[in-house]
Amino acid sequence: MAEFIKIYEDKPSEAAIKKVVDALRGGGLVIYPTDTVYGLGCDITNSRALERIAKIKGIKLEKANFSFVCSDLSNLSDYVKQIDTATFKILKRALPGPYTFILPGNNDLPKEFRKKKTVGIRIPDNNIALDIVRQLGNPIVSTSIHDDDEVLEYSTDPELIFEKWQHVVDLVIDGGYGDNVGSTIIDLSGYEPVVVREGKGDSDIF
Repeated sequence: MAEFIKIYEDKPSEAAIKKVVDALRGGGLVIYPTDTVYGLGCDITNSRALERIAKIKGIKLEKANFSFVCSDLSNLSDYVKQIDTATFKILKRALPGPYTFILPGNNDLPKEFRKKKTVGIRIPDNNIALDIVRQLGNPIVSTSIHDDDEVLEYSTDPELIFEKWQHVVDLVIDGGYGDNVGSTIIDLSGYEPVVVREGKGDSDIF
């Protein structure tokens, strides 16, 4: 059964964050808060954990459109082709924030994602998520637990999330009530920014 940990977003406990990071390093799956909906994440370097998430979502790993959650823009060059100044300015203006940016992937992507031409990058405006990634030392691969067909409380109330997911994941963080609107997805892999999905982030800033 999963562990259920309370972490306060305004001042995340270092010991609690370490517990989450240890779970991720051990191949665990973690449900954690973001600035939009709660996410289901794992260590980007752990193949077994990546396979587990793909299985939960009912998709083949190489076809999955998971986001890479980073703590800042310094991780970008590890996974993304060199971007121009205009693109960088957009990222700098919007992040951290409730956006997922689709960018052209490079040849250093984890082997599970090498066939993909693009990658979704997230830097959520949430101290818990950012502290986890910082302590882990590399991004986490993430997907939303939000399901359009379900009662909304099951993806916003941490206790109900735990009730539903406790036998599927290894750790659930109670970081307060989540949102039920996903991130705004902007495709920056072409010549012009394209809004793929309107979400919590204001797409007019582009």
